[in-house]
Amino acid sequence: MLGHRELSFDDYMAIFRRRRWIILIPALIVPVVAYLASLALPNRYTSQTLVLVEQQKVPDSVVKSVVTEDLAQRLASMEEQILSRTRLQPIIEKFGLYKEESPNAHLEDLVDRLRKSIEVTPIRPMTGTRSEELPGFYINFTANNPRLAQQVCAEITSMFIEENLRAREQRAQGTTEFLAHQLEEAKRGLDDQDAKLAAFKQKNFGSLPGQEQSNISIMTGLNTQFEAVTQALGRAQQDKAYAESLLTQQLAAADTPSAAVAGPQPDSLENQLATLQNQLVAAQARYTDDHPDVIKLKLAIEDLKKKVAAARARPEEKPAPGETQVARRDTPQVMQLRATIRQLEQTVQEKTKEQSRIREQIGLYQGRLSLSPAVEEQFKKLTRDYQTALEFYNDLLAKESQSQMATNLERRQQGEQFRVMDPANLPESPSFPNRPLFAAAGLGLGLAIGVGISILLEMKDKAIRTEGDVTFFLQVPTLAVIPIMEIGDHKRRRFWQIPRGGVEYLDHVQAILRAKGKPVQRLAGPPVPVRDRPHAGGSGLPDLLRPGAQRVRHADRGRRHGENHAPQQGA
Repeated sequence: MLGHRELSFDDYMAIFRRRRWIILIPALIVPVVAYLASLALPNRYTSQTLVLVEQQKVPDSVVKSVVTEDLAQRLASMEEQILSRTRLQPIIEKFGLYKEESPNAHLEDLVDRLRKSIEVTPIRPMTGTRSEELPGFYINFTANNPRLAQQVCAEITSMFIEENLRAREQRAQGTTEFLAHQLEEAKRGLDDQDAKLAAFKQKNFGSLPGQEQSNISIMTGLNTQFEAVTQALGRAQQDKAYAESLLTQQLAAADTPSAAVAGPQPDSLENQLATLQNQLVAAQARYTDDHPDVIKLKLAIEDLKKKVAAARARPEEKPAPGETQVARRDTPQVMQLRATIRQLEQTVQEKTKEQSRIREQIGLYQGRLSLSPAVEEQFKKLTRDYQTALEFYNDLLAKESQSQMATNLERRQQGEQFRVMDPANLPESPSFPNRPLFAAAGLGLGLAIGVGISILLEMKDKAIRTEGDVTFFLQVPTLAVIPIMEIGDHKRRRFWQIPRGGVEYLDHVQAILRAKGKPVQRLAGPPVPVRDRPHAGGSGLPDLLRPGAQRVRHADRGRRHGENHAPQQGA
């Protein structure tokens, strides 16, 4: 009656008592069958190796390893490389694997079978530790022969250790070579920047940043020198003009009377004009064109130029016939004046050249000061590029040195490496099949089969066995409960055989119903099982003890033969 009402513990125990053989027989047979089936399967032996990961012996603060890849990723990469065909084929040929089992199998099938027999299991870090690195891993290999499983497992373990050393050394060597190549390129770039900076400094010497103050100081000194030279030049020119005037006077006094009448000579006027022009140049160097001294000198020069032109235009007077030319001799005063004039002329020339030189220098330093902002911008750019190239070179140099030490560390096997903690063991018992596990699985399967069959039978069973079933399915109160009645030989009757006491009990029930005014038909005909009668509500249950019933079936347990008990009244 499963699925129709909620069952209690007693109901489940009753079901178990009714279906105990259906549950127990599969639970006993299936484990035996599973165990016998495990005996027919070939034995498989698994050899295991424990490999731990040792950190590098030199602290990371001294030599930093260039291999920074996660160990789990490196282990997966090594596993793919070792389980490749090129690495597994020599193992198959060396140990003669699978020749007896599959003599005609293709090499690809053998490699795939060997690959499936190898298992690499990483060891997870302990809970609560800060390190996320894997502490180690297990290598398992399964074969039909325990000795062969041990040998192949040891061979695969050695392959992992050698591959780790080779990969780390290759990674370190590759990093060192790459850094060396980059260092050469960085050095060439640094040399180019150095050459550009040196050429720029040489080209713009004096205009570089930081030299403005020195240029200003030099210009101040040059201006002072220029003023001193200009003053000296003016004094020399004035002294020369004064000496020339004295010389003119001395010559005029020494000349003949005809000479005195002739007037001033053009040569003396030109000398005076040259003197005034020199004075004008000196004044223009010191003052502007609007200065009174400059204007005065310009007017004197214009006046003197007119006198020179008038003197040249006057015809030269010749001595009268019969007059004799009087020979003139220079007096000591005239000679001294001529020497003084020559010395002053030399001084004027020297001061004029020095003045021009100082003027050029002043113009040079003025140009440097005017170009300083543009030169400073270019210099900053070149300096920044040079500093960047220098820092890049120094950084690569430090990395290359660090990588070289890391490479030497790997070559000496002082870095991170694999160490065999537990060598490949010789398995004493097969890892497959696990016969106790087969038997336990068979027991679970047998119980599942028995319970499933029992549940199916109970769901199809529509018999009413308890007072609760009567109340639930008929939805009427229970008037009486027929007790268990047994016959004298202690054998139970069939459920359709109603004993004499039971018939009397039914008669009593019918009398009660008639007293309440309910029409009840007399029992007649052969008994009909409950499961064969339709129910008015569509559930297929009998209308037990209801008015108008054609048949009444009573599941009588029976009582002892000859004993009749009174029926029990129910609420």
